[in-house]
Order: sequence, then structure tokens, then C-alpha cells
Amino acid sequence: MKTSFLFSACLVSIAFTGLNSCGDEGVKNDEKRINVEDLTKDKPETHGKELKETDIVLEPTINSDWARSGKNIYELKCQSCHRLSEERLVGPGWKGVTQRRKPVWIMNMITNVDMMLETDPEAQKLLEQCMVRMPNQNISKEEARQILEFMRSNDLASGSK
Repeated sequence: MKTSFLFSACLVSIAFTGLNSCGDEGVKNDEKRINVEDLTKDKPETHGKELKETDIVLEPTINSDWARSGKNIYELKCQSCHRLSEERLVGPGWKGVTQRRKPVWIMNMITNVDMMLETDPEAQKLLEQCMVRMPNQNISKEEARQILEFMRSNDLASGSK
């Protein structure tokens, strides 16, 4: 029994040490590490605050840098539930979304999903259709703006304007 406990303790210690050192090859001691807590902090200026029409400015042309960043965020956080076509997966497809919804609605749905599902009739209808509550992905206002730009570029590429 004592040997089994010591063996288990050693395995846990090795696993913990391995997790902490994983990926350290080639990293200099003076390089700043990303703190996981910083990535998941809910920033009051970007979350939980309803966005207004005046908070969003759409230029006539697509900002390709923002669209590229938005695509990266889509692939990381959105693609598992949303398709770029009209096809509904878990959530609705994104094709034509910028024609059906105002930019402020889209960005509020991305950054303030809980508030939208509680107060917005259109968001509530989507919840009834999809039957799965959209998770809060902790997306900042800036990231949501990049996603919106990617949605605009997707609609342009698909002929939805």
C-alpha cells in the first residue's frame, strides 16, 4: 500500500513537472511569458457593457487585416458551431448575417451573449431554433469588431454584399 502511494505520488510529480516544462525548449529566461489568467480575465470595458450604434464605425471597404484576424478567431472559437454558408450546424450559418443584422446586434451577440439571450427577442428566437445556448467566448470588443469584419468579407465573397 505504501509503495503504491509513493509510486502514485512520483507519477503526479513527474506529470506536473512535465506540464510546467512542456514547450520550454528555446525559450530564453528574459522572454515574457503569457499569463493564462490575463487571457481569460473579463475586462469591464469590453464585456458586460452593451454596445451602442455609435460604438461601431463601418468603413465602406473591408479592412483586410481585421478580416484576417477575425478569420483566425472564427477558426479558433466559432467554427465548431457556425459555418460560413447558410448551413446551420449547432448555431446558425453566417452567410448573409451582415445583411440580416445590424453591426451593433452582431457585436452585442458576440460580446454580451447572456444579456442578448435574456433581453433580445431575435436572439431568443435563435435560441429556440438552435436549442443550444451560445457560450460566452470572452471575446473583447476589438476581437468582435475583427470577427464582424470577417463576416463582412465572407458576405462579399459569397455574393451577399
